[in-house]
Amino acid sequence: QVQLVESGGGSVQAGGTLRLSCAASGRIFSVNVMGWYRQAPGKQRELVAAINSGDFTNYGDSVKGRFTISRDNAKNTVYVQMNNLKPEDTAVYYCNARLKLYAYSAWTNYWGPGKQVIVSS
Repeated sequence: QVQLVESGGGSVQAGGTLRLSCAASGRIFSVNVMGWYRQAPGKQRELVAAINSGDFTNYGDSVKGRFTISRDNAKNTVYVQMNNLKPEDTAVYYCNARLKLYAYSAWTNYWGPGKQVIVSS
């Protein structure tokens, strides 16, 4: 069984920094894309940042230049460094991983339980 274990997050004032980490554990054959999404109250879940196994990255427009995603393939872990945080970054942040359990299985998306990030003005 696969688990995505998230850590980090919390509360910070505007302009501050936070770091989120997410480790995929369990019987995993291969991990393709790992990333972070967020959902604020009353809004749809949106992409924060994603990174594939070749370190190609993709960022949501609202976080470009402020957030940096990275990963440790050996540990199946993804990180997002969040700088210059703004009140509008307040949301629950969800880790996502697209992975295979076996060589012959399909790529499947898994989600973490979410971490709250609160940015006060």
